[in-house]
Amino acid sequence: MNETKRIAIVPLGMTLGTFFVVTYIFCVLFGLLVSDPGMHRLLSDLMPGFTWITWPSFFIGLVWSFVFGWYIAIVFTPIYNFFASVGPKSGGA
Repeated sequence: MNETKRIAIVPLGMTLGTFFVVTYIFCVLFGLLVSDPGMHRLLSDLMPGFTWITWPSFFIGLVWSFVFGWYIAIVFTPIYNFFASVGPKSGGA
């Protein structure tokens, strides 16, 4: 019998949260090195309370990045697990 593996929400949430934090840090470093106004505006538009760039807003951005990762995990995991459970059960032709 072919059993579909379900996704666990905690490992996915931690993975996505960490991924977005690392990506956010790279974006801030890129924005500092290149001084790209588009990057400044993008981060300000996506993250409430974020302004370019002060220490408090940097940490606000870290928190929002982690929250976004968890939001995706919380929404995606049940949807995936639902469709995985109702999908075809046989793996053969």
